[in-house]
Amino acid sequence: MNLAKPNIEPNPGAREIILEGIGGSPGICIGKAYLVDKEGVDIVERYYLGKNELAKEKKRFKTAVKKAKDELQAIIENMPEDFQDQASILETHVVLLKDKMLYNRAIDTIERDQVNAEWALKMVVGRLKAMFRGMDDTYLKERAEDVLHVSDRIMRNLVGAGNVDIRHINKRVILVANDLSPADASQIQLERIMGFVTDRGGKASHTSIIARTLEIPAVLGVTHGTKLIQNDDIIIVDGTQGRVILSPTEETLVAYQERQVRFVQYRAVVTRDSALPAITRDGVQLRVMGNIELPEEVVSVLDNGGEGIGLYRTEFDYVRRRQHPTEDELFEKYQDVVEVMGTRPVTIRTLDINGDKAIGYESQPDQANPALSLRAIRYCLKRPDIFRTQLRAILRAAVYGNVRILFPMISGCKEIREAKMSLDNAAESLDKDGIPYNRDIDVGIMIEVPSAVILADQLAEESDFFSIGTNDLIQYSLAIDRTDQEVAQYFNPLHPAIIRMVKQVADVAGEKQIPIFMCGEMAAEPVHLPILLGIGMDELSMNPQSIPEVKRMIRSLKVAGSKDFLAEILKQSTVDGVSRLLEDTYAGIFSESLFWNDQP
Repeated sequence: MNLAKPNIEPNPGAREIILEGIGGSPGICIGKAYLVDKEGVDIVERYYLGKNELAKEKKRFKTAVKKAKDELQAIIENMPEDFQDQASILETHVVLLKDKMLYNRAIDTIERDQVNAEWALKMVVGRLKAMFRGMDDTYLKERAEDVLHVSDRIMRNLVGAGNVDIRHINKRVILVANDLSPADASQIQLERIMGFVTDRGGKASHTSIIARTLEIPAVLGVTHGTKLIQNDDIIIVDGTQGRVILSPTEETLVAYQERQVRFVQYRAVVTRDSALPAITRDGVQLRVMGNIELPEEVVSVLDNGGEGIGLYRTEFDYVRRRQHPTEDELFEKYQDVVEVMGTRPVTIRTLDINGDKAIGYESQPDQANPALSLRAIRYCLKRPDIFRTQLRAILRAAVYGNVRILFPMISGCKEIREAKMSLDNAAESLDKDGIPYNRDIDVGIMIEVPSAVILADQLAEESDFFSIGTNDLIQYSLAIDRTDQEVAQYFNPLHPAIIRMVKQVADVAGEKQIPIFMCGEMAAEPVHLPILLGIGMDELSMNPQSIPEVKRMIRSLKVAGSKDFLAEILKQSTVDGVSRLLEDTYAGIFSESLFWNDQP
């Protein structure tokens, strides 16, 4: 990145406005806004058709879908080398074009309601969007964006609107759009596009994943961003803080230009040292791993110094399809990941979804509260056919490397025993079929519900390792829906109850002599490391981009000091008390490593 200050002058007549959003990709860029015009797609009128017109209307819809497929295939074939690892995202969109939830329902709506294709598509997409966004899991919830991107491309073909052509932008700008699909983002040329801002989207969206892959700043979910920002407006995009500054003052510009330089310099340092082991100053080594959803993200884990895969979320291979994946399809994906990682461990979590809400091609009764219903291990044990297919695929992939299996949402001993029995049965069936497999793998459980914390001593007798999923543990322990804006501010891993629960599980793991891991978002925040080191974590797993900074922070700390510090932390009764103690004790170390968290 060019560290020279951009030739930008503030507009003396404009008022500085700060827009809050979601940090999709870290970093800072400063430049002129370029609005991507996507008007006209959302304005859809309904009109009724005679029965003799329905065949022609359905054919018009099918033609629009075919054109959308051809457009996506052309983009995939012409993708720059930087994007080849993300081609599967666009291939997913090709599959979605013919998904029965979208394609068949739209045709059925045209026929049943005798309406135009645009209106039928809008109605179907509205229902699908509500279904996805009603899910508890953030990653699955944001798969609604994939449906919207695909339907938008079909809609543009139906109404005759032009598609976004980012490739032909011939000046250095920051893109501002209501949304950017992965197909749009894949056309970004790094020498022209400094970053982007969207009204829609979130951190788990595929557009956000592409931004992080390209290492360009992005802020998503900026409400009314496209209404407030005009072409050629000077804006600052702070992808780390999730903030966009419109018409910055000269003072703000100077502060962010300095911060931009520091960010680039710091990232260069931590990335350069990312391959070094995470050894504390008193000689204790922790393994720092990466969390992935897509096989393509393995490259990012290795590039950022990850020492294995601590959490491979396997849900994506189910939610993007019109039917359940076959054993061979799952095996090939798992095998690819395992072979790339070599001797490094790959922790494959079994299916962690809710049957009705996440798998649209199944038909089950609606569940009033998906977070407390048939999900994860409960779903798998109720659907042994689906579970067995995945377990067989995992055991087959284990022949090619260092595989660990992780069962989610275990609430008691009966579930882990039944899950292990299912694994043994899968192995026996492979043996009977004469297919190579490896049953000699570690079997662990996720600690993410309070009952698992209480029964940790008994569950340890059934497990080779514990992996603490702090996201759900916090949600279930504090009775907080982290997606509910009314209570989201109370979702905090530094709550004294959460710290005590994590310590309780770690103490049991130590007594029972099994490893204790953490794969929730708590592990990705360097400010939490003094506590986690004091508790005695053996391994931390996080999004790949957080790995270099976490490893660097570990190398700045001592375990002995952290244990003494933890004793003081456990005396605190509030989140504020824990936060203040952290800041007072480790302010010097934090200021070195986390400079961008300081307000400019």
